[in-house]
Amino acid sequence: MARPTIMQFRDIYYPFLATFGVPANLLTILILSRGNCGLSKCISVYMVAMATADLLVMIFNVMVYHICTYHFPHSFLSYTAVCKFIIYINVTSLNMSVWFTVLFTVDRFVAICCQSFKTKYCRVRAATLLITTVSVLIYFQSIPFLFAYKFERIINNIDWGCRPRIDFFTSPAGVGFSWMQSILTTWIPFALILLLNCLTVRRILVASRARRGLRGHSSENQSDPEMEHRRKSIILLFSVSGSFMVLWLTAMVSSLTTGLRNTAHYRGDYKAPAYIAAETGYMLMYLSSCTNTCIYAATQTKFREELKKVLKSPWTLILMLVKK
Repeated sequence: MARPTIMQFRDIYYPFLATFGVPANLLTILILSRGNCGLSKCISVYMVAMATADLLVMIFNVMVYHICTYHFPHSFLSYTAVCKFIIYINVTSLNMSVWFTVLFTVDRFVAICCQSFKTKYCRVRAATLLITTVSVLIYFQSIPFLFAYKFERIINNIDWGCRPRIDFFTSPAGVGFSWMQSILTTWIPFALILLLNCLTVRRILVASRARRGLRGHSSENQSDPEMEHRRKSIILLFSVSGSFMVLWLTAMVSSLTTGLRNTAHYRGDYKAPAYIAAETGYMLMYLSSCTNTCIYAATQTKFREELKKVLKSPWTLILMLVKK
């Protein structure tokens, strides 16, 4: 009997995603850490944090969980203790990827709309403190996941596999925790990004009209460095946050309508529309963890230049060695 189409597609999709996503995020971290992209140090800190979180998603959520654990079910990764730890890291990595995107959006909102607060907030020290604080809170907030799963079977006195604890997820505390996790991971970040982007657009439109009025009609054809800088900032902001919202939207809607929040432990009909919608949502959600590199390359000229240098450097070294 042929396997369902969605299962065949995911067998191809996840290895391809990891093959592109891991090197892309590594390159992004390397390029941004060098500080030659013409971006402020504060923005670079947030972008490096986002790339690091996305790299963790690619490694643990995609490579370890959806590829290695799925294709090698009898490896040490299937020990219950290891399996529970992997689930815990998967949750924290996704949450950090989401909330670092929110922090980046907040930083751009403050820089454009709150000039009086900009000097205190848009600093490397403040960015580092916020990223560290959010990371610690996420790791503590996700601890219940370590107790939400139990072994599937016992082989030679060793616990194997992971399955949800029915008593945990049906208890009032478990139901509340599941909804809180869903709200904190998707709905609140989605609403914050949408709200802040709308306020940022409003501020830019008002400032643009005022600036054009001050400059007068005689300078309409002259370049305005300040407006050009704002235009580049807004393109970067909307590209990153817009990509996140679009790619996460399917997962949000499908989880709300179908009630499926974890397809990894699904044991029903793999041809059911609910499962296909949920699995498609997760695939698009993971895709958001490797799109930022493409966005930076498309919107940032200096990032493209640095990317070319990094990609050319191994070949340059090889040619030098060959010549010698």
